[in-house]
Amino acid sequence: MFDYMLTKEQIRIRDEARDLVKWVPRQMILDMDTDKIKFPKEFLKEAARRNLMGCRYPKKWGGRDMDWVTTCVVMEEVGTLGYEFACVFGVGAELVCDAVILHGTDEQKEKYVRPLLRGDLFAAECLTEPRGGSDFFGATTKAEDKGDHFILNGQKRFIVGAEGADFFLVYARTAPGAKPQESITCFIVDRGPGVETKYLYGLLGCRGGGTGRIIFRNVKVPKENIIGKLNGAYDVFNTMMIPERLGTAAMTIGAARPALDIATEYTSRRKAFGQVINRFQGVSFQVAEAAILLDASRAMAYVTARAVDAGVDMDRIRRMVSESKKFITESCQKAVHNAMQVMGGIAYTNVFPIERIYRDIRLASIWTGTSEVMAMVAGHEWYREYFKEKAKRLARDFEADAEEAHSEEKCYDDEDMWKKGW
Repeated sequence: MFDYMLTKEQIRIRDEARDLVKWVPRQMILDMDTDKIKFPKEFLKEAARRNLMGCRYPKKWGGRDMDWVTTCVVMEEVGTLGYEFACVFGVGAELVCDAVILHGTDEQKEKYVRPLLRGDLFAAECLTEPRGGSDFFGATTKAEDKGDHFILNGQKRFIVGAEGADFFLVYARTAPGAKPQESITCFIVDRGPGVETKYLYGLLGCRGGGTGRIIFRNVKVPKENIIGKLNGAYDVFNTMMIPERLGTAAMTIGAARPALDIATEYTSRRKAFGQVINRFQGVSFQVAEAAILLDASRAMAYVTARAVDAGVDMDRIRRMVSESKKFITESCQKAVHNAMQVMGGIAYTNVFPIERIYRDIRLASIWTGTSEVMAMVAGHEWYREYFKEKAKRLARDFEADAEEAHSEEKCYDDEDMWKKGW
């Protein structure tokens, strides 16, 4: 952790999060990994009791009036327990709460946010569908207007908290013939008649979070449960990308930290060829690379968090968050890979938790937007930002700093070549 970048209050909250991590029983971790615990309600209740959930939200609704930097601090520490602990912590306390806090009514905040942050209710976000993951506008779940309520039908899958959540944040199509950005509405849907957790997945890792498929059959949703505006889910989705992707980036750093710690200790004690193996460059260089990747990841996460806190232009935030999510999740996966490699075969067994960390962290570059989608968003925003800045004509023309900068050899398409006599 970069203590020198944190305020005294942020360090105090970090230490509170570390105390929560110490409180978690070893058996809870093991039981989640074997799906004996389907959803860790006791962990979430304890986190809520310590007032660590949703720390950046107003005190009025149960938060602590902190910022995104503090949120990243807490998410990183929770991530050290295991990736799934951070997943269930973040989905309710960050994703769902964020939508209601930013776009909901005071009545909705009173009914859903306050009890969620108090640990009395649990929530899940329902975005992904069987026929669409990253394609937000491809949603086929429908909500039909019936006057004072909607009737919801459809399916969502890979929902963390499908087993265990008391209410769901659901995106559904409400205006099929309209433009994509004006066709979907965001709802709060209470668990009740017509809401069924159909299937729990046998996951490679990140077990114990109640991840499953949810089916909605003729679910009655009152109009007062609309989040934001009717047909206005795109606005909600845009702001949700920050907690989804920046939160994921921060918690992935935490999930990789124990692997580096364990590998550092192991390679400082294990001997081969007559000496401790950390004296071999083939080992120490891999440990060094893991440490470098985690430090670089943390720097990127906290710079992005500060940009969000500072209210930087949303287009730039979208790029920074996407870059952070891609770089950090891939870097942390590489760090865990290195930790397993230097420990050799013993890391591939359950004698050490490296194999569980390795399985769990593989999700990081897939969920809440794949690395490929992050690159697509970052590339799009980079080009837009570049040409916007270029139009201001404030920067030096670097292209002109070449001996033959104005040569006819500069050809960009077939028409240029034709004009130059090719």
